Amino acid sequence: MRVGTFVLAAQFPGQGQGEALHRAVRSATAAEEAGLDAVWLAEHHFVPYGTCPSAVTLAAYLLGRTRRVGVGTAVSVLPTTHPVALGEQAALLHHTAAGRFTLGVGRGGPWVDLQVFGAGVEAYEEGFPESLDLLLRWLREGRVGADGPRYRFREVAVVPRPAEALAAAADGPPVVVACTSEGSVRLAARRGLPMLLGMHCGDDEKARLTALWRREALAAGWPAATVEARAAEHVSAGVVQVGPSRAEAAEVLLKAMPGWLRQGLAAHVTVDGRERAMRDPVAYTELLCGLHPVGPPELCAERLARTSERTGIQRFALLAEGSGDLAATEANVHRLGAEVLPLLGAGAGEGASTACASGDSPC
Repeated sequence: MRVGTFVLAAQFPGQGQGEALHRAVRSATAAEEAGLDAVWLAEHHFVPYGTCPSAVTLAAYLLGRTRRVGVGTAVSVLPTTHPVALGEQAALLHHTAAGRFTLGVGRGGPWVDLQVFGAGVEAYEEGFPESLDLLLRWLREGRVGADGPRYRFREVAVVPRPAEALAAAADGPPVVVACTSEGSVRLAARRGLPMLLGMHCGDDEKARLTALWRREALAAGWPAATVEARAAEHVSAGVVQVGPSRAEAAEVLLKAMPGWLRQGLAAHVTVDGRERAMRDPVAYTELLCGLHPVGPPELCAERLARTSERTGIQRFALLAEGSGDLAATEANVHRLGAEVLPLLGAGAGEGASTACASGDSPC
């Protein structure tokens, strides 16, 4: 089992944006110190829900600040970026970080971002498969051209080629796809790509989606051995708060998270004025406390083990910054590494992988 942190750089009420980003950096370096497997970085625009607008940029910074832990994007939003530009950045990090980078991509949401970046709502509603396929070609081939509905250009050389990285996996950086709908699950399965499943999903829903992914991958012609290998790379997003008791750990989150969720979710603006339902912040926090490792170390370990047994997922990206406080977040990360991982068995906290790794978003 491989356990990492999920970093949103959340701006809690009364905090500045720089404070949120500083906590994100400190919590990521704490993850390496604590022996966790990976750090997964969220990407959001124009909202205090998350103050990191470029997960791949922050990933580059953290890869330079660390030496062992994997760093992944959770996720880079494809409809608002050019897949070739993202592919070039991913290839660069694959070369320079010795394979520690994982590219997580997603469809995002119908937000005003689509207007600001000139993509249009069509990029969100229809363009994700084309963008994903172009990105994958860039990461796997030596020369790439495009003649699709959205992207058209003459063939050009891929520089640097991910496959030529000397100290990294030969086939380029791993890619995972954020999946919150059956459509995105089928898309990921047909491309043979593992999924990143959101923290709002319970074990039963994640088990259903992983089963659907497996059926679709096999139906698409992927060999059974490949399907099993890719399934082992699925990632489950969640929340973690280690405390003396379940009640005390939940109280920490219930004091801080509803205020962040209320202002963060309310700040999302749709690109075309469509109505959207906003989760009740208190009820959502209570839901997350019930689904994920929130409580004493033994309970946290039991919940992770139960999710893994129920879903087959072996990799976790856990939001540790739910208190909104820097010192408390760092302490939470260290307790996860020192007190929870040893209960999960040998290798759970070693974090020695060299290739670790909102619409569709893990949150």
